[in-house]
Amino acid sequence: MHISTNIWTWVAVLLTFGIFSFLWKDNPFYKFCEHLFVGISVGYTIALTWYNSVYPDLVTPLFREGKPLYIIPFVLGLCYFCRFIPKLSWLIRVPMGFVLGWASGVAIPAYFQTNIIKQIQGSLLTPAIFARWDIFLWALISFIGVVCSVLYFFFSREHKGTLRLASETGIVFLMIGFGASFGYTVMARMSLLIGRFQFLLRDWLGVIK
Repeated sequence: MHISTNIWTWVAVLLTFGIFSFLWKDNPFYKFCEHLFVGISVGYTIALTWYNSVYPDLVTPLFREGKPLYIIPFVLGLCYFCRFIPKLSWLIRVPMGFVLGWASGVAIPAYFQTNIIKQIQGSLLTPAIFARWDIFLWALISFIGVVCSVLYFFFSREHKGTLRLASETGIVFLMIGFGASFGYTVMARMSLLIGRFQFLLRDWLGVIK
């Protein structure tokens, strides 16, 4: 066992134990680590946004290259800060309306194209899937699951008879989907925990290589 003498490794270890101390109870050390993490994250995000977006896409074209049309997004951006001035707080409606209008005209159609239309196209039974029985079987199961899950949310008619059977089948597929999503989330969190233990045992204590 070879314990690390790197000061930054010890800082990371103390912060790791500070976050883990919440498993015991809420305490001032955990609060400090939490606030430190939030502060560093916000500062890093602001710096990243400035150097990757604001400076190259707004400051450089407007003030260095002399492109006057960039004054429009510059003024709209400044209107966001009018929220802190009570007499001028109404000006924030201008950029908010612009953003919402852009989202309605550009983002929503793109969202439908990517997350709805493409998903529907992927659920259709095309002639190519009949080439192999296993592909056809899984495609058929996926198609039945999509149709039954959609019918579960069909409330214009009472769920009885065939519609009830289809909606109950949809519940099964929905539970499978929710369970898989929850399991994926748990595994993702476990991978983070394993990474922390590897850091403690390898980089700090030197127990493993």
